[in-house]
Parts: sequence; structure tokens; C-alpha cells
Amino acid sequence: MNEKLKREEKWWRNATVYQIYPRSFFDANGDGEGDLAGITAKLDYIKSLGVDVVWSCPYFVSPKADNGYDVADYRDIDPAFGTMEQWREMVDGVHRRGMRFVMDFVGNHTSDEHPWFRQACQSKDSPYHDYYIFKPGRADGSEPSNWMSVFGGSMWEKNPATDEYYLHTFAVKQPDLNWENPKVVDEVVDIMRFWIELGVDGFRLDAINYLYKEPGYPDVEPLPGSKYGFATEHYANKPRVHEHFNTLNRRVFSKYGAMTVAEVAYVDMDTARGYCGPDRQELDMLYPFDILNVDQEGFDKFAPKPLDLPLLKSELARWQTGLHNSGWLALFMGNHDQCRAVSRFGDDGKYWKQSAKMLANCFYMMQGTPYIFQGDEIGMTNVHYDSVDKFRDVEVYNTYREHVIEGGEDPQKWLQLFCDRARDNGRTPMQWDDSKNAGFTTADEPWIEVVDNYPRINVASQEKDPDSILNFYRELIAKRKQWDVIAYGDFALLQPDSTELFCYTRHCDGQDLLCANNFTDHEVSFDLPAAFTGENVTVLLQNYPDLALSGTVTLRPYECFTLICGD
Repeated sequence: MNEKLKREEKWWRNATVYQIYPRSFFDANGDGEGDLAGITAKLDYIKSLGVDVVWSCPYFVSPKADNGYDVADYRDIDPAFGTMEQWREMVDGVHRRGMRFVMDFVGNHTSDEHPWFRQACQSKDSPYHDYYIFKPGRADGSEPSNWMSVFGGSMWEKNPATDEYYLHTFAVKQPDLNWENPKVVDEVVDIMRFWIELGVDGFRLDAINYLYKEPGYPDVEPLPGSKYGFATEHYANKPRVHEHFNTLNRRVFSKYGAMTVAEVAYVDMDTARGYCGPDRQELDMLYPFDILNVDQEGFDKFAPKPLDLPLLKSELARWQTGLHNSGWLALFMGNHDQCRAVSRFGDDGKYWKQSAKMLANCFYMMQGTPYIFQGDEIGMTNVHYDSVDKFRDVEVYNTYREHVIEGGEDPQKWLQLFCDRARDNGRTPMQWDDSKNAGFTTADEPWIEVVDNYPRINVASQEKDPDSILNFYRELIAKRKQWDVIAYGDFALLQPDSTELFCYTRHCDGQDLLCANNFTDHEVSFDLPAAFTGENVTVLLQNYPDLALSGTVTLRPYECFTLICGD
């Protein structure tokens, strides 16, 4: 065990986080959209999972060009979600149940409807003009550079009033803040303090490693068939970002004891250790957004590849060993920006229950803090929409326009890709029971259509079933708190080249753990390590009822188990 980490115990090292996408969690007022009162109404359910932290995606005032990640007012609640009084009631309810509340903070950019940006666009002399990144175009009037936004197209948009372009890493309606302006940093510090003093216990920091852009904005190699190219080498994880993190830690995080988890991408291990190392005074843990990109071409979710299990194991093992004793990792297999894990990495058909449990066992027995996305605890699946019109994501619309409307490609091909990979797969309404609209809303129609399998996959039916995915999650969460080896043990990958099994061991102060997972729909043999063939072995978790331990174990389709030996 890392004695330094143990000495400087942080509550979040033994915690489990439950992530809520509020628009799709529970609709308390019957308007078809989830709201803060809906979260409050379900706090007893959340507490029953055994989790320690509630993290909610944004609910600030927003035009929702990117589902709330385009903030128009950082100090007020969007009326679609409720009121400040309802927010306080929700957070008080979280605290009364012995849990903590983490806010999703969007600091890289605002909405183009934020008052700062509206004033910034009016004149170069506006005091808010330097809150954002404006640049003149080239001599021919075109964009300052050929940088491509995350959502496609140019990262630059023309502002006619000043005859300049503004930079937006994401959507056109999400202009990037200029963190090289000290006034912007002061504003962010004040906003964070405002919410902490109202009861927030920590922050999930969205796209926070993009805070510094290299001056000059040099052109990059364009993507095939496009005049634009990804320029992450010029704006992701630049050294100045460390200085910004240190400033936020000194002025906010450390003063209030706020937990911080940063969504990051394109980060190498040395930089990662710099962000969250115990002695760095920057952040508490990292959420490496690109850790799951092993089944697609780079960051293009709509260019899927068959799961390369050895590559997935290698990537997860790299983070497990790279941050052991040197930082802290968020463990996750899905979120509001991903398709559903059981559809992506498991089998959402015949072996739905077994594979959903196996994935939880595989991902959440590693070292780090588990982040469980709403619905994963009941094995919610991808959508089966029959029309692109049923999707709501700006990324889907932009991609469909580019490839089908303008590019003439097969619409059915792209509909299937969206059903398999689009972000809306993780944003469909929570399936509470088998009543109309899965018990999510009393409205005739929810804001986005419920997945059609809700009569079979829902909370109410799994509450009654001791062998349900839901109750497996409860057991897993409870047992994580009982063994030091889970929080502090090292990590050793077994059979790294196997295309069928994901198995690893962990060790800490006389405790040994073995986690075995079959990622296939057929039987696979596995030789138990000698340490786990003796009498002092405890079965911590299993997803089949009759696990037979011997020298060689035959794992059935999507079978998993975790063993512990020692005190």
C-alpha cells in the first residue's frame, strides 16, 4: 500500500459516484423533461445503491445547443430544470442522506447567448471583448486557420460587427473563453466560490485541458476530403494548463476541500501525473475521456471497429500502472457522451444480464473511483430508432447533413451508425417501470423517445429480483468499501494477448484479488493462479450461481468472478 496515500486519506478514494443526466432522469412536473425536483424525488433510490456522491450534468440557464454544456448564466438555474429553491432542496436532500454533491462546471467555453459574449461581439472596445478569442481573418477574408471543431467544420466563426472570427472548440454556439485574461480567471473563481458556499462539495471540470491555445493558430494537416484538420497538438494539454489548475487549487479547491475530477483527452502519462499527482496541488483525479476509444478510428465514434480486447486491456492497464502511487483515476464505462456500455462491449441480447454484470465486475474492481452512469445499473441499452428525426443531438444533425444531405451517402447506413454510436444512446429517459414512457414522465411524449425495451428493462422489475443487474451493482458497491486491496492494491494484467478473457490480479498488504471476465458468448478455460487455489479464498462477486473453483476454471458466456485471499 502507498503509505503516503493512506496517511493523507481522501474520502473520494473509497467513494462511488452516481452520474445523473438531469433532462432524462425523472420528470416531476409532467412537461416531458427531467428536472431537479425529479432528482430529489429519487434520492432514496440513489442512496439505496450505496453510492457516496451524486454528480449532475449541467442545469444552468442555457439555450441547450449542446444539451446544457453551453451556459448562458453560471449563477442561475434554467427554468426547464426548476428554481434555485428546488436546487437547494435537492442538495440538502443529498446531504441529509449522507452523500455529497458534485457540480458539472463548464469552464472552457460559454454559450453565445451569455451576456459576456453578447457584449464582446458588439465592439473591439467592449470590456468583454478579451473574455473570448477573436482574431482577424486572412487577407482573402477566410478563417484565421484551418482548425476543425470537435463537432466538425471550422473552429472559427465570423463576427460581422467587429470583422473578426471567434474560436469555438465545440459548437458554433459555444465560444471559447480566453483564460489568458486574468479577469476571466477571476470570474471563474468567483463562480466556483458562489456554488461552494451554497453547498457544492466538488466539481467535475468539463473539457478543462483545453484552456490554453497556442498563439498564431498554425494551420494543420487537413483530414481527407476536408479543408480542416484536428489541431489538438496546439490546444490540448499545453504546459500553461498546469498553471491554471494550480491557480484554481490555490484560490478555490484547497481552501474549501472541494473534490475535483477533470475530463481530459489526448493526455500522456507524465502530463496526467502532473495534473493529479499527490504533491502537485492541481486536481484530485482524472477522467480520461478517450480511454474507451479502442473500438473506433481515433475520436471518430462513427467509424467503429470490432472491439480489440487486447488493446482495451493494454490501455486500461497503462492507466492502472501509470497512476498507481502517482495519481488517481475515475473508473467508467459509459456516460452522457457515450453509447450504452452493454450494447458496446457486451451482449444486449441473449446474454444481456450476464454481460452487464461482467462489465461492472471488470471495470469497477480496478483502482480508482467508480463513476456509474444512470441506467447502467439496470443494463439500459442502445436505442432502436427507425428515423434520424428521433435523435436530438447536434452532433447527429451535423454529421447527417455532411454525409447524407450534402454528401449523398446511404441514409440507412447512417441511421444504424447513430443507433449504435450516437451520444443520444446514453441520454434516453431513465427506465423506472413498465408504465407508459417507462415511468419517466406523465406527459404524452418525453423530450426524447424511450428505448422500446423498457417493459423488460426497468428499475421496478429488478428491485424484485435478487439476481438482477441492479442488485449486483449494490453488492459490488458495498464490497468495494470492505477491502483495502480494492482501493490501494497494485495491478497486474494476466494473459494480455487473450482475445477472450480480461483477467487481472491486485495485491496490497497481505490481501490478493483476482478479477476474471469472459468477453465472449462461448466457454473459455482459465488456469487459476496458485495463490487462489487454496482454502483461504473468498468469492467476492460472481454472475453465475454455481461457480466451481479448481485449478482450471471454465468460464461460461460472459461469466465473471472476483476472488480475494488474505485477511
